[in-house]
Amino acid sequence: MQSRKPVTLGLDTSGAPLIAALEKDGKIYARRRKGIKQERLLFPAVSSALAAAGVELKDIKRIFIVRGPGRFTGIRISLTFASMLKYLNQTEVRGATLFEVLRRQVISSKKFAAWTKNNPSGAVAVVLHAFREEYFLQIFDGQNNPPAWLSHEELLQRLAAYPAPLLLAGSDKNGAPLADLTDCAYAYADEKDCFVRPATLVQMAQDDSLAQAALEPLYLKPARFELVTPK
Repeated sequence: MQSRKPVTLGLDTSGAPLIAALEKDGKIYARRRKGIKQERLLFPAVSSALAAAGVELKDIKRIFIVRGPGRFTGIRISLTFASMLKYLNQTEVRGATLFEVLRRQVISSKKFAAWTKNNPSGAVAVVLHAFREEYFLQIFDGQNNPPAWLSHEELLQRLAAYPAPLLLAGSDKNGAPLADLTDCAYAYADEKDCFVRPATLVQMAQDDSLAQAALEPLYLKPARFELVTPK
């Protein structure tokens, strides 16, 4: 009797829509669920994908999760679910931030390859709507720039002050394009690369470099709410 091939699960519960992507024998069974109550949506979505693939929870040998930023409860349920599988099934866990997921999609695109030829010193900036008039930002230029939570005004100032060309990826409120948010002429990633794709979650599950800190959440706070430690 042949042993079952390992099954991989990719999850993004950091926001809406929730995405569950199950890969078996090269086929991806993807489920999307709208709404912000990810704690109620996770198990029905995963169960539906498992049933479609004809496998069980115990067959999942690798799982990839988005560690944040996003809704606190949404991030926690992925971490808890992955921890449970790791403990019960010895499932291997991989994790990355939403910034890193979108960056990976962008740098694999033809548009990025063409853009970098003309802008060899340029960088990718991932911008995501956070709350009301506030945004998440991380710039990838090899300098280990930390992610930030900024007001709309602070975001525009940070982008304008960057000394090299930027290729922007991400989205505004309700998935609106970033071109409607900024008042300067930037280069923008293709729309398909600005939203998480199920295939990307599955692919990143195979990246062993993402094992470290896979279960560490990324919770961001507005800069004005951060505590300053006295020197």
